Amino acid sequence: MPSHEGPPEHTPGHTPNDSSPDGHPNGTATRQKRLRPAVVISVLAVLAVLASLMLFLRPTTSGDAAASPAPSASATPAPSSAKAVPSPTKDPFYKQLGPPAGSPLEPVAPQQVNVSADPVGTTLNKSTAGLSLEATDLGDPALTADNASMVALLKQMDQPFLRFGGRAVDRRFFWTSSGESLPETYRGDKAHVPRAVGPADLARVAALLKAADAKVTITVDLGHYDPARAADLVKHATEIFGDRLLSVTVGNEPNGYAADGVRPPSYNVADYLKELQAYAAAIYAVAPDLPISGPGTYDETWWQPFIDVKLPQRKILTFHYYALFSCDGSTPTSSPVMGNLMNANMHQRNIEYLNEALRAGNAAGIETWLPETGASTCPGSNEITKTHASALWAADYSLNAAQLGIAKLAFHSSLLTCAGGPPMSAICNGGPYLKPDGELSARANFFGIAMVSQLEGGKFLKTISTGGGLATSYALQNADGSTTVVLVNENDPEKAAQTAVTLDLPGKARTGTMSQLTGPSYASQDGTAIDGDKSGPVPLADRATVEGFKPGSATQTFKLTAGTVTVLNYTY
Repeated sequence: MPSHEGPPEHTPGHTPNDSSPDGHPNGTATRQKRLRPAVVISVLAVLAVLASLMLFLRPTTSGDAAASPAPSASATPAPSSAKAVPSPTKDPFYKQLGPPAGSPLEPVAPQQVNVSADPVGTTLNKSTAGLSLEATDLGDPALTADNASMVALLKQMDQPFLRFGGRAVDRRFFWTSSGESLPETYRGDKAHVPRAVGPADLARVAALLKAADAKVTITVDLGHYDPARAADLVKHATEIFGDRLLSVTVGNEPNGYAADGVRPPSYNVADYLKELQAYAAAIYAVAPDLPISGPGTYDETWWQPFIDVKLPQRKILTFHYYALFSCDGSTPTSSPVMGNLMNANMHQRNIEYLNEALRAGNAAGIETWLPETGASTCPGSNEITKTHASALWAADYSLNAAQLGIAKLAFHSSLLTCAGGPPMSAICNGGPYLKPDGELSARANFFGIAMVSQLEGGKFLKTISTGGGLATSYALQNADGSTTVVLVNENDPEKAAQTAVTLDLPGKARTGTMSQLTGPSYASQDGTAIDGDKSGPVPLADRATVEGFKPGSATQTFKLTAGTVTVLNYTY
Protein backbone atom coordinates (compact mmCIF):
# COMPACT_ATOMS: atom_id res chain seq x y z
CA MET A 1 0.00 0.00 0.00
CA PRO A 2 1.14 3.56 -0.42
CA SER A 3 3.68 4.97 1.91
CA HIS A 4 3.81 8.67 2.56
CA GLU A 5 6.14 9.87 -0.10
CA GLY A 6 8.73 8.94 -2.70
CA PRO A 7 9.14 9.04 -6.47
CA PRO A 8 7.51 6.24 -8.48
CA GLU A 9 9.85 3.31 -8.78
CA HIS A 10 9.00 0.36 -11.00
CA THR A 11 10.22 -2.33 -8.66
CA PRO A 12 8.24 -4.76 -6.49
CA GLY A 13 9.39 -3.39 -3.17
CA HIS A 14 9.59 0.35 -3.59
CA THR A 15 8.18 2.48 -0.81
CA PRO A 16 5.49 4.40 -2.66
CA ASN A 17 4.50 8.03 -2.91
CA ASP A 18 1.20 9.03 -1.37
CA SER A 19 1.79 12.73 -0.98
CA SER A 20 -0.85 13.50 -3.59
CA PRO A 21 -4.31 13.98 -2.05
CA ASP A 22 -6.72 11.12 -2.51
CA GLY A 23 -9.43 13.35 -3.90
CA HIS A 24 -12.16 11.17 -2.41
CA PRO A 25 -13.14 12.71 0.95
CA ASN A 26 -15.95 10.22 1.47
CA GLY A 27 -13.56 7.88 3.25
CA THR A 28 -15.12 8.91 6.56
CA ALA A 29 -18.68 8.09 5.56
CA THR A 30 -20.72 6.68 8.43
CA ARG A 31 -20.43 2.92 8.58
CA GLN A 32 -23.77 1.23 9.13
CA LYS A 33 -23.91 -2.00 11.06
CA ARG A 34 -25.51 -5.05 9.52
CA LEU A 35 -27.58 -7.47 11.51
CA ARG A 36 -25.60 -10.39 12.95
CA PRO A 37 -26.46 -13.90 11.67
CA ALA A 38 -29.99 -14.79 12.81
CA VAL A 39 -31.15 -17.98 14.44
CA VAL A 40 -32.82 -19.81 11.58
CA ILE A 41 -34.07 -23.21 12.72
CA SER A 42 -37.11 -24.41 10.83
CA VAL A 43 -38.98 -27.61 11.57
CA LEU A 44 -37.23 -29.29 8.66
CA ALA A 45 -33.82 -28.25 9.97
CA VAL A 46 -34.59 -29.69 13.40
CA LEU A 47 -35.71 -32.97 11.86
CA ALA A 48 -32.53 -33.08 9.77
CA VAL A 49 -30.35 -32.52 12.82
CA LEU A 50 -32.18 -35.22 14.82
CA ALA A 51 -31.80 -37.62 11.93
CA SER A 52 -28.06 -36.99 11.66
CA LEU A 53 -27.68 -37.39 15.41
CA MET A 54 -29.49 -40.76 15.31
CA LEU A 55 -27.21 -41.90 12.52
CA PHE A 56 -24.15 -40.93 14.56
CA LEU A 57 -25.34 -42.81 17.66
CA ARG A 58 -26.00 -46.10 15.84
CA PRO A 59 -23.17 -48.71 15.72
CA THR A 60 -20.54 -48.02 13.05
CA THR A 61 -20.59 -50.36 10.07
CA SER A 62 -17.91 -51.11 7.53
CA GLY A 63 -19.80 -48.91 5.08
CA ASP A 64 -19.66 -45.99 7.52
CA ALA A 65 -15.93 -46.52 7.99
CA ALA A 66 -15.39 -46.41 4.26
CA ALA A 67 -17.29 -43.14 3.99
CA SER A 68 -15.35 -41.52 6.87
CA PRO A 69 -11.85 -43.04 7.11
CA ALA A 70 -10.24 -43.13 10.53
CA PRO A 71 -7.68 -40.39 11.19
CA SER A 72 -3.98 -41.19 11.20
CA ALA A 73 -2.15 -41.78 14.46
CA SER A 74 -1.13 -38.11 14.65
CA ALA A 75 -4.68 -36.86 14.17
CA THR A 76 -6.97 -35.83 17.00
CA PRO A 77 -8.92 -38.96 17.99
CA ALA A 78 -12.59 -39.17 17.19
CA PRO A 79 -14.97 -39.06 20.17
CA SER A 80 -15.88 -42.40 21.73
CA SER A 81 -19.49 -43.55 21.81
CA ALA A 82 -19.49 -42.97 25.56
CA LYS A 83 -19.34 -39.22 25.03
CA ALA A 84 -22.57 -37.41 24.36
CA VAL A 85 -22.38 -35.33 21.20
CA PRO A 86 -23.81 -31.86 21.84
CA SER A 87 -26.83 -31.09 19.72
CA PRO A 88 -26.23 -28.19 17.36
CA THR A 89 -29.83 -27.13 17.94
CA LYS A 90 -28.61 -25.55 21.18
CA ASP A 91 -26.73 -22.94 19.16
CA PRO A 92 -27.80 -20.62 16.35
CA PHE A 93 -26.84 -21.59 12.84
CA TYR A 94 -24.74 -19.12 10.89
CA LYS A 95 -26.85 -17.42 8.26
CA GLN A 96 -24.71 -16.19 5.39
CA LEU A 97 -25.58 -13.20 3.28
CA GLY A 98 -26.54 -14.32 -0.18
CA PRO A 99 -25.46 -12.76 -3.49
CA PRO A 100 -26.86 -9.27 -4.20
CA ALA A 101 -30.35 -9.19 -5.66
CA GLY A 102 -30.40 -9.52 -9.42
CA SER A 103 -26.95 -11.13 -9.64
CA PRO A 104 -26.36 -13.25 -12.76
CA LEU A 105 -25.19 -16.10 -10.49
CA GLU A 106 -22.61 -17.73 -12.69
CA PRO A 107 -22.01 -21.31 -11.48
CA VAL A 108 -18.81 -22.14 -9.59
CA ALA A 109 -17.25 -25.60 -9.71
CA PRO A 110 -17.71 -27.49 -6.41
CA GLN A 111 -14.73 -27.25 -4.09
CA GLN A 112 -13.16 -30.29 -2.43
CA VAL A 113 -10.83 -29.54 0.51
CA ASN A 114 -8.92 -32.35 2.20
CA VAL A 115 -7.20 -31.43 5.46
CA SER A 116 -4.36 -33.71 6.47
CA ALA A 117 -3.16 -34.41 9.99
CA ASP A 118 0.38 -33.80 8.73
CA PRO A 119 1.94 -30.40 9.48
CA VAL A 120 3.44 -28.17 6.81
CA GLY A 121 6.31 -27.25 9.10
CA THR A 122 5.36 -23.62 9.71
CA THR A 123 3.23 -21.95 12.37
CA LEU A 124 0.92 -18.98 12.74
CA ASN A 125 1.71 -17.10 15.94
CA LYS A 126 0.18 -14.16 17.68
CA SER A 127 1.90 -10.89 16.67
CA THR A 128 2.51 -12.27 13.17
CA ALA A 129 0.60 -9.40 11.54
CA GLY A 130 0.96 -5.71 12.19
CA LEU A 131 0.83 -2.17 10.89
CA SER A 132 3.78 -0.20 9.53
CA LEU A 133 3.85 3.54 10.26
CA GLU A 134 6.29 6.39 9.66
CA ALA A 135 8.92 7.00 12.34
CA THR A 136 7.57 10.53 12.79
CA ASP A 137 4.27 9.00 13.91
CA LEU A 138 5.99 8.23 17.22
CA GLY A 139 5.40 11.92 17.92
CA ASP A 140 1.72 11.86 16.96
CA PRO A 141 -0.56 12.47 19.98
CA ALA A 142 -3.15 10.08 18.48
CA LEU A 143 -0.93 7.17 19.56
CA THR A 144 -1.97 7.14 23.19
CA ALA A 145 -3.69 4.76 25.56
CA ASP A 146 -6.32 7.47 26.04
CA ASN A 147 -7.37 7.20 22.37
CA ALA A 148 -10.14 4.61 22.59
CA SER A 149 -10.46 4.34 18.80
CA MET A 150 -6.78 3.41 18.35
CA VAL A 151 -6.83 0.96 21.24
CA ALA A 152 -9.95 -0.69 19.80
CA LEU A 153 -8.40 -1.07 16.35
CA LEU A 154 -5.26 -2.70 17.73
CA LYS A 155 -7.31 -5.03 19.91
CA GLN A 156 -9.25 -6.11 16.83
CA MET A 157 -5.90 -7.26 15.44
CA ASP A 158 -5.32 -9.28 18.65
CA GLN A 159 -1.74 -8.78 19.86
CA PRO A 160 -0.31 -7.08 16.76
CA PHE A 161 2.97 -5.27 16.37
CA LEU A 162 3.63 -1.71 15.20
CA ARG A 163 6.62 -0.99 13.00
CA PHE A 164 7.93 2.60 12.88
CA GLY A 165 10.10 3.43 9.88
CA GLY A 166 9.19 4.47 6.34
CA ARG A 167 10.82 7.19 4.29
CA ALA A 168 10.37 9.70 7.08
CA VAL A 169 13.02 8.13 9.31
CA ASP A 170 15.98 9.20 7.12
CA ARG A 171 14.56 12.57 6.12
CA ARG A 172 12.24 14.13 8.70
CA PHE A 173 12.72 12.23 11.97
CA PHE A 174 14.96 13.72 14.66
CA TRP A 175 15.57 11.86 17.92
CA THR A 176 16.62 13.84 20.96
CA SER A 177 16.68 12.84 24.61
CA SER A 178 17.80 16.31 25.72
CA GLY A 179 15.13 18.56 24.25
CA GLU A 180 17.12 19.85 21.26
CA SER A 181 15.29 21.90 18.67
CA LEU A 182 14.48 20.37 15.31
CA PRO A 183 17.35 21.19 12.92
CA GLU A 184 16.44 23.65 10.17
CA THR A 185 17.73 21.22 7.56
CA TYR A 186 14.89 18.79 8.32
CA ARG A 187 12.23 19.75 5.81
CA GLY A 188 8.88 18.37 4.77
CA ASP A 189 5.52 19.69 3.63
CA LYS A 190 2.03 20.16 5.04
CA ALA A 191 1.25 16.46 4.78
CA HIS A 192 4.68 15.25 5.88
CA VAL A 193 5.79 17.36 8.81
CA PRO A 194 9.29 16.93 10.30
CA ARG A 195 9.22 15.96 13.96
CA ALA A 196 11.54 15.85 16.91
CA VAL A 197 10.76 12.82 19.06
CA GLY A 198 11.91 12.24 22.63
CA PRO A 199 11.52 9.89 25.60
CA ALA A 200 8.09 11.28 26.52
CA ASP A 201 6.79 10.23 23.11
CA LEU A 202 8.13 6.71 23.60
CA ALA A 203 6.46 6.55 27.02
CA ARG A 204 3.12 7.59 25.49
CA VAL A 205 3.41 4.91 22.79
CA ALA A 206 4.48 2.33 25.40
CA ALA A 207 1.25 2.99 27.31
CA LEU A 208 -0.70 2.39 24.10
CA LEU A 209 1.14 -0.87 23.49
CA LYS A 210 0.28 -2.05 26.99
CA ALA A 211 -3.38 -1.06 26.67
CA ALA A 212 -3.68 -2.90 23.35
CA ASP A 213 -1.30 -5.78 24.21
CA ALA A 214 0.87 -4.94 21.19
CA LYS A 215 4.59 -5.07 20.39
CA VAL A 216 6.88 -2.74 18.47
CA THR A 217 9.91 -2.60 16.18
CA ILE A 218 11.72 0.66 15.44
CA THR A 219 14.00 2.12 12.77
CA VAL A 220 16.87 4.54 13.42
CA ASP A 221 17.99 7.32 11.10
CA LEU A 222 20.83 6.35 8.76
CA GLY A 223 20.23 9.21 6.31
CA HIS A 224 21.93 11.54 8.78
CA TYR A 225 24.92 9.45 9.84
CA ASP A 226 25.04 9.46 13.66
CA PRO A 227 25.60 6.09 15.40
CA ALA A 228 25.70 7.68 18.86
CA ARG A 229 22.29 9.34 18.45
CA ALA A 230 20.83 6.09 17.14
CA ALA A 231 22.22 4.19 20.12
CA ASP A 232 20.71 6.78 22.46
CA LEU A 233 17.31 6.18 20.91
CA VAL A 234 17.71 2.41 21.29
CA LYS A 235 18.84 2.81 24.91
CA HIS A 236 15.68 4.74 25.81
CA ALA A 237 13.45 2.48 23.71
CA THR A 238 14.79 -0.61 25.47
CA GLU A 239 14.17 0.91 28.87
CA ILE A 240 10.70 2.24 28.03
CA PHE A 241 9.29 -0.53 25.81
CA GLY A 242 10.91 -3.43 27.66
CA ASP A 243 10.14 -6.84 26.22
CA ARG A 244 7.59 -5.32 23.84
CA LEU A 245 10.52 -4.11 21.69
CA LEU A 246 11.25 -6.76 19.08
CA SER A 247 14.11 -5.35 16.99
CA VAL A 248 15.77 -2.27 15.54
CA THR A 249 16.48 -1.55 11.87
CA VAL A 250 19.24 0.79 10.69
CA GLY A 251 17.80 3.02 7.97
CA ASN A 252 14.85 2.53 5.63
CA GLU A 253 15.49 1.17 2.14
CA PRO A 254 19.16 2.23 1.93
CA ASN A 255 19.30 0.78 -1.58
CA GLY A 256 17.36 3.88 -2.67
CA TYR A 257 19.54 6.49 -0.96
CA ALA A 258 21.61 7.31 -4.04
CA ALA A 259 18.62 7.71 -6.34
CA ASP A 260 16.63 9.76 -3.82
CA GLY A 261 19.40 12.18 -2.93
CA VAL A 262 19.71 11.00 0.67
CA ARG A 263 23.34 10.12 -0.04
CA PRO A 264 25.73 10.82 -2.95
CA PRO A 265 25.08 8.99 -6.26
CA SER A 266 28.06 6.73 -5.52
CA TYR A 267 26.50 5.30 -2.32
CA ASN A 268 26.35 1.51 -2.57
CA VAL A 269 25.95 -1.66 -0.53
CA ALA A 270 29.58 -1.59 0.63
CA ASP A 271 29.06 1.89 2.09
CA TYR A 272 25.90 0.69 3.80
CA LEU A 273 27.59 -2.33 5.38
CA LYS A 274 30.45 -0.22 6.74
CA GLU A 275 28.00 2.21 8.34
CA LEU A 276 25.79 -0.63 9.56
CA GLN A 277 28.70 -2.14 11.47
CA ALA A 278 29.39 1.18 13.22
CA TYR A 279 25.71 1.51 14.17
CA ALA A 280 25.52 -2.12 15.30
CA ALA A 281 28.54 -1.69 17.60
CA ALA A 282 27.07 1.45 19.19
CA ILE A 283 23.67 -0.25 19.66
CA TYR A 284 25.22 -3.43 21.04
CA ALA A 285 26.93 -1.38 23.75
CA VAL A 286 23.56 -0.24 25.14
CA ALA A 287 21.26 -3.15 24.13
CA PRO A 288 23.26 -6.33 23.44
CA ASP A 289 20.18 -8.59 23.42
CA LEU A 290 18.19 -6.58 20.87
CA PRO A 291 18.33 -8.07 17.35
CA ILE A 292 19.13 -5.92 14.33
CA SER A 293 16.67 -6.45 11.48
CA GLY A 294 17.64 -5.49 7.96
CA PRO A 295 18.46 -4.52 5.35
CA GLY A 296 14.82 -3.48 4.82
CA THR A 297 15.28 -3.02 1.08
CA TYR A 298 13.25 -3.57 -2.07
CA ASP A 299 16.36 -4.84 -3.89
CA GLU A 300 17.09 -8.52 -3.31
CA THR A 301 20.77 -8.09 -4.16
CA TRP A 302 21.23 -6.44 -0.77
CA TRP A 303 19.85 -9.41 1.21
CA GLN A 304 22.87 -11.70 1.13
CA PRO A 305 25.44 -8.98 1.95
CA PHE A 306 23.39 -8.16 5.05
CA ILE A 307 23.28 -11.83 6.00
CA ASP A 308 27.04 -12.20 5.54
CA VAL A 309 28.18 -9.05 7.37
CA LYS A 310 29.68 -9.59 10.83
CA LEU A 311 27.61 -8.00 13.60
CA PRO A 312 27.81 -8.64 17.35
CA GLN A 313 24.06 -9.11 17.79
CA ARG A 314 21.54 -11.51 16.31
CA LYS A 315 20.19 -10.62 12.87
CA ILE A 316 16.75 -10.84 11.26
CA LEU A 317 16.39 -10.63 7.47
CA THR A 318 13.84 -8.03 6.39
CA PHE A 319 12.64 -6.92 2.96
CA HIS A 320 9.85 -4.74 1.52
CA TYR A 321 7.41 -5.88 -1.12
CA TYR A 322 4.37 -4.38 -2.87
CA ALA A 323 2.57 -6.74 -5.23
CA LEU A 324 1.31 -4.22 -7.82
CA PHE A 325 4.02 -1.68 -8.54
CA SER A 326 3.59 -0.61 -12.18
CA CYS A 327 1.91 2.75 -11.60
CA ASP A 328 2.26 3.89 -15.24
CA GLY A 329 1.07 0.58 -16.67
CA SER A 330 4.39 -0.21 -18.34
CA THR A 331 4.16 -3.70 -16.83
CA PRO A 332 0.47 -4.52 -17.42
CA THR A 333 0.38 -7.58 -15.16
CA SER A 334 1.68 -5.47 -12.25
CA SER A 335 -0.66 -2.49 -12.63
CA PRO A 336 -3.05 -1.74 -9.73
CA VAL A 337 -6.23 -2.85 -11.48
CA MET A 338 -8.92 -5.21 -10.26
CA GLY A 339 -8.15 -7.82 -12.88
CA ASN A 340 -4.64 -8.20 -11.45
CA LEU A 341 -5.62 -8.15 -7.78
CA MET A 342 -8.41 -10.72 -8.15
CA ASN A 343 -6.43 -13.14 -10.27
CA ALA A 344 -5.21 -16.68 -9.66
CA ASN A 345 -1.72 -15.67 -10.79
CA MET A 346 -1.46 -13.14 -7.94
CA HIS A 347 -1.36 -15.86 -5.28
CA GLN A 348 1.39 -17.78 -7.07
CA ARG A 349 3.57 -14.78 -7.89
CA ASN A 350 3.51 -13.77 -4.22
CA ILE A 351 4.69 -17.26 -3.31
CA GLU A 352 7.58 -17.04 -5.76
CA TYR A 353 8.87 -13.67 -4.53
CA LEU A 354 8.44 -14.37 -0.82
CA ASN A 355 10.20 -17.70 -1.24
CA GLU A 356 13.25 -15.92 -2.64
CA ALA A 357 13.69 -14.10 0.67
CA LEU A 358 12.87 -17.19 2.70
CA ARG A 359 15.51 -19.26 0.91
CA ALA A 360 18.15 -16.70 1.88
CA GLY A 361 16.98 -16.41 5.49
CA ASN A 362 16.47 -20.14 6.01
CA ALA A 363 19.90 -20.97 4.59
CA ALA A 364 21.43 -18.62 7.16
CA GLY A 365 19.26 -19.98 9.99
CA ILE A 366 17.63 -16.62 10.72
CA GLU A 367 14.03 -15.40 10.73
CA THR A 368 12.63 -13.58 7.70
CA TRP A 369 10.28 -10.63 8.20
CA LEU A 370 8.26 -8.50 5.78
CA PRO A 371 7.83 -5.30 7.85
CA GLU A 372 6.53 -3.10 5.02
CA THR A 373 4.10 -4.41 2.46
CA GLY A 374 0.78 -3.80 0.72
CA ALA A 375 -1.21 -4.48 -2.40
CA SER A 376 0.03 -1.46 -4.33
CA THR A 377 2.95 0.94 -4.25
CA CYS A 378 1.15 3.58 -6.35
CA PRO A 379 0.11 7.02 -5.07
CA GLY A 380 -3.45 8.28 -5.01
CA SER A 381 -6.64 6.40 -5.76
CA ASN A 382 -7.05 3.64 -8.29
CA GLU A 383 -9.62 0.93 -8.84
CA ILE A 384 -8.36 -1.32 -6.04
CA THR A 385 -7.95 1.27 -3.26
CA LYS A 386 -10.31 1.18 -0.27
CA THR A 387 -12.20 -1.76 -1.81
CA HIS A 388 -13.62 -5.02 -0.54
CA ALA A 389 -11.30 -6.77 -3.01
CA SER A 390 -8.31 -5.43 -1.04
CA ALA A 391 -9.74 -7.08 2.09
CA LEU A 392 -9.95 -10.46 0.35
CA TRP A 393 -6.41 -10.01 -0.96
CA ALA A 394 -5.02 -8.98 2.44
CA ALA A 395 -6.45 -12.07 4.15
CA ASP A 396 -5.09 -14.49 1.56
CA TYR A 397 -1.74 -12.68 1.36
CA SER A 398 -1.26 -12.76 5.15
CA LEU A 399 -2.03 -16.47 5.44
CA ASN A 400 0.01 -17.28 2.34
CA ALA A 401 3.06 -15.47 3.76
CA ALA A 402 2.72 -17.02 7.21
CA GLN A 403 2.30 -20.54 5.82
CA LEU A 404 5.43 -20.09 3.70
CA GLY A 405 7.38 -19.13 6.83
CA ILE A 406 7.39 -15.31 7.01
CA ALA A 407 7.56 -14.74 10.77
CA LYS A 408 6.13 -11.21 10.73
CA LEU A 409 4.56 -8.90 8.20
CA ALA A 410 3.20 -5.36 8.52
CA PHE A 411 0.94 -3.44 6.15
CA HIS A 412 2.17 0.10 5.57
CA SER A 413 -0.38 2.57 6.87
CA SER A 414 -0.88 6.20 7.78
CA LEU A 415 -2.26 8.39 10.54
CA LEU A 416 -3.28 11.03 7.99
CA THR A 417 -6.96 11.80 7.45
CA CYS A 418 -9.29 9.47 5.59
CA ALA A 419 -10.21 12.47 3.45
CA GLY A 420 -7.24 13.12 1.18
CA GLY A 421 -4.88 10.72 2.93
CA PRO A 422 -3.22 7.60 1.49
CA PRO A 423 -6.09 5.49 0.13
CA MET A 424 -4.37 2.13 0.58
CA SER A 425 -3.73 2.73 4.28
CA ALA A 426 -5.48 0.16 6.47
CA ILE A 427 -6.41 2.86 8.99
CA CYS A 428 -7.02 6.59 8.75
CA ASN A 429 -7.92 9.61 10.86
CA GLY A 430 -11.18 11.50 11.06
CA GLY A 431 -11.56 15.17 10.26
CA PRO A 432 -10.99 17.27 7.13
CA TYR A 433 -7.79 16.89 5.11
CA LEU A 434 -4.70 17.61 7.24
CA LYS A 435 -6.87 18.42 10.26
CA PRO A 436 -7.12 15.04 12.02
CA ASP A 437 -9.48 14.74 14.96
CA GLY A 438 -7.77 11.69 16.46
CA GLU A 439 -10.69 9.35 15.76
CA LEU A 440 -9.07 6.42 13.95
CA SER A 441 -11.15 4.12 11.76
CA ALA A 442 -10.57 1.08 9.57
CA ARG A 443 -10.70 0.67 5.83
CA ALA A 444 -11.71 -2.55 4.06
CA ASN A 445 -8.23 -4.09 3.95
CA PHE A 446 -7.93 -3.72 7.72
CA PHE A 447 -10.77 -6.20 8.17
CA GLY A 448 -8.97 -8.73 5.99
CA ILE A 449 -5.91 -8.39 8.23
CA ALA A 450 -8.03 -8.59 11.40
CA MET A 451 -9.73 -11.77 10.16
CA VAL A 452 -6.31 -13.46 10.14
CA SER A 453 -4.98 -11.78 13.27
CA GLN A 454 -7.87 -13.12 15.34
CA LEU A 455 -7.01 -16.74 14.57
CA GLU A 456 -5.91 -18.70 17.61
CA GLY A 457 -2.62 -19.63 15.98
CA GLY A 458 -1.15 -23.06 15.56
CA LYS A 459 0.64 -25.39 13.19
CA PHE A 460 -0.27 -25.16 9.52
CA LEU A 461 -1.62 -28.45 8.19
CA LYS A 462 -1.25 -29.76 4.68
CA THR A 463 -4.36 -29.28 2.55
CA ILE A 464 -5.34 -30.34 -0.93
CA SER A 465 -7.99 -28.18 -2.58
CA THR A 466 -9.60 -28.63 -5.99
CA GLY A 467 -12.35 -26.71 -7.74
CA GLY A 468 -14.00 -23.68 -6.20
CA GLY A 469 -12.98 -21.19 -8.87
CA LEU A 470 -10.85 -18.36 -7.48
CA ALA A 471 -10.36 -19.82 -3.99
CA THR A 472 -7.61 -20.83 -1.57
CA SER A 473 -7.66 -22.83 1.65
CA TYR A 474 -5.58 -23.05 4.83
CA ALA A 475 -5.77 -25.22 7.94
CA LEU A 476 -4.29 -25.01 11.43
CA GLN A 477 -3.94 -27.49 14.25
CA ASN A 478 -4.60 -25.51 17.42
CA ALA A 479 -3.02 -26.09 20.81
CA ASP A 480 -6.28 -27.53 22.20
CA GLY A 481 -6.46 -30.16 19.44
CA SER A 482 -9.14 -28.39 17.42
CA THR A 483 -8.79 -27.60 13.73
CA THR A 484 -9.25 -24.22 12.10
CA VAL A 485 -9.97 -24.11 8.38
CA VAL A 486 -9.88 -20.80 6.50
CA LEU A 487 -11.49 -20.64 3.07
CA VAL A 488 -10.78 -17.52 1.02
CA ASN A 489 -13.39 -17.29 -1.74
CA GLU A 490 -12.33 -14.55 -4.14
CA ASN A 491 -15.03 -15.24 -6.71
CA ASP A 492 -16.94 -12.13 -7.79
CA PRO A 493 -19.71 -11.53 -5.22
CA GLU A 494 -21.82 -9.71 -7.83
CA LYS A 495 -21.74 -12.55 -10.31
CA ALA A 496 -20.78 -15.91 -8.79
CA ALA A 497 -23.21 -18.35 -7.24
CA GLN A 498 -22.49 -19.94 -3.90
CA THR A 499 -19.81 -22.63 -3.96
CA ALA A 500 -20.70 -26.14 -2.79
CA VAL A 501 -17.85 -27.21 -0.49
CA THR A 502 -16.97 -30.72 0.68
CA LEU A 503 -14.50 -30.61 3.56
CA ASP A 504 -12.66 -33.71 4.77
CA LEU A 505 -11.25 -33.24 8.29
CA PRO A 506 -8.54 -35.25 10.10
CA GLY A 507 -11.11 -36.48 12.67
CA LYS A 508 -14.82 -36.81 13.39
CA ALA A 509 -16.12 -33.42 14.41
CA ARG A 510 -18.09 -32.86 17.62
CA THR A 511 -18.73 -29.17 17.00
CA GLY A 512 -18.28 -26.80 14.09
CA THR A 513 -18.55 -23.01 14.25
CA MET A 514 -18.16 -20.26 11.72
CA SER A 515 -17.12 -16.61 11.27
CA GLN A 516 -17.19 -14.79 7.94
CA LEU A 517 -15.96 -11.62 6.24
CA THR A 518 -18.35 -10.40 3.55
CA GLY A 519 -18.80 -7.61 1.01
CA PRO A 520 -21.37 -6.84 -1.71
CA SER A 521 -18.89 -6.34 -4.57
CA TYR A 522 -15.20 -6.16 -5.41
CA ALA A 523 -15.41 -2.37 -5.76
CA SER A 524 -17.44 -1.70 -2.62
CA GLN A 525 -15.59 0.88 -0.50
CA ASP A 526 -17.65 0.70 2.66
CA GLY A 527 -19.38 -2.64 2.50
CA THR A 528 -16.84 -4.97 4.10
CA ALA A 529 -17.97 -6.45 7.40
CA ILE A 530 -17.14 -9.35 9.69
CA ASP A 531 -20.11 -11.28 11.05
CA GLY A 532 -22.31 -8.40 9.93
CA ASP A 533 -20.43 -5.75 11.90
CA LYS A 534 -17.62 -3.23 11.41
CA SER A 535 -15.32 -4.90 13.91
CA GLY A 536 -13.29 -8.04 14.45
CA PRO A 537 -14.81 -11.53 14.42
CA VAL A 538 -17.30 -12.67 17.04
CA PRO A 539 -15.39 -14.36 19.92
CA LEU A 540 -14.79 -18.03 19.26
CA ALA A 541 -16.97 -19.19 22.16
CA ASP A 542 -19.93 -17.18 20.84
CA ARG A 543 -19.79 -18.19 17.19
CA ALA A 544 -22.73 -19.78 15.42
CA THR A 545 -22.81 -23.35 14.13
CA VAL A 546 -22.10 -24.03 10.46
CA GLU A 547 -25.33 -24.69 8.60
CA GLY A 548 -25.61 -28.35 7.68
CA PHE A 549 -23.10 -29.39 10.34
CA LYS A 550 -22.96 -33.19 10.76
CA PRO A 551 -21.98 -34.22 14.31
CA GLY A 552 -19.63 -37.17 14.42
CA SER A 553 -18.60 -36.94 10.77
CA ALA A 554 -15.17 -36.27 9.30
CA THR A 555 -16.82 -35.04 6.10
CA GLN A 556 -18.71 -31.77 6.21
CA THR A 557 -20.66 -30.18 3.36
CA PHE A 558 -21.93 -26.62 3.06
CA LYS A 559 -22.16 -23.70 0.66
CA LEU A 560 -20.16 -20.47 0.72
CA THR A 561 -21.12 -17.09 -0.68
CA ALA A 562 -18.68 -15.52 -3.14
CA GLY A 563 -16.35 -12.73 -2.04
CA THR A 564 -15.90 -14.05 1.49
CA VAL A 565 -13.27 -15.17 3.97
CA THR A 566 -14.67 -17.93 6.16
CA VAL A 567 -13.09 -19.23 9.36
CA LEU A 568 -14.33 -22.64 10.52
CA ASN A 569 -13.41 -24.19 13.87
CA TYR A 570 -13.93 -27.89 14.56
CA THR A 571 -13.51 -29.79 17.81
CA TYR A 572 -13.31 -33.60 18.00
